[in-house]
Amino acid sequence: MTSRSTLTAEDWIKAAFRALSAGGPAAVKAEAIARDLDVSKGSFYWHFKDVAALKSEMLHHWIQRGTSEIIDAVEATGASPAERLRSLVREATGGRGSDYGGEAVEAAIREWARYDAAAAAALRSVDERRLAYVAELFAAHGVPVNRAGRDARLLYAALVGLGSLAGEGAVDPRGDMLDLLGRLLGDGKP
Repeated sequence: MTSRSTLTAEDWIKAAFRALSAGGPAAVKAEAIARDLDVSKGSFYWHFKDVAALKSEMLHHWIQRGTSEIIDAVEATGASPAERLRSLVREATGGRGSDYGGEAVEAAIREWARYDAAAAAALRSVDERRLAYVAELFAAHGVPVNRAGRDARLLYAALVGLGSLAGEGAVDPRGDMLDLLGRLLGDGKP
């Protein structure tokens, strides 16, 4: 067994996301996650007061890693708006979440949000921020504001949908998304 001092709160959060991705919100339980990590349940309480605290940290972590860090990385490129959109698609389809349950994690969070008020609030906040950012990039590229919002929704909906279809034979989600982006930008360039 691994000792509690070698595990971090992030290790528990990653394992909790893997549990969420595999079994839904009901799978996020201290004992089950401890078994997955091959540690005692006492190690869980070293980092979290209870499962509710873990779930709260999961949402905070997801907002930070799944939105804020990605937007910061894209902005750090200093590229043109079209190139930042391409960079955003690459970041969003690049497997950043493999330690957290992979492609299934976003769909699992959306399912969790159907039954949990805190998850629903976090999801609304994330969706609003992501959509506003994408619309801002389309507008900065010269797309009229009313169409920029529509194009942002189309691109985001396709990304969310591809995540839901990941196990259904989607061979190249990144290529598909870059192709769609090229069409929306009107440049035909992936």
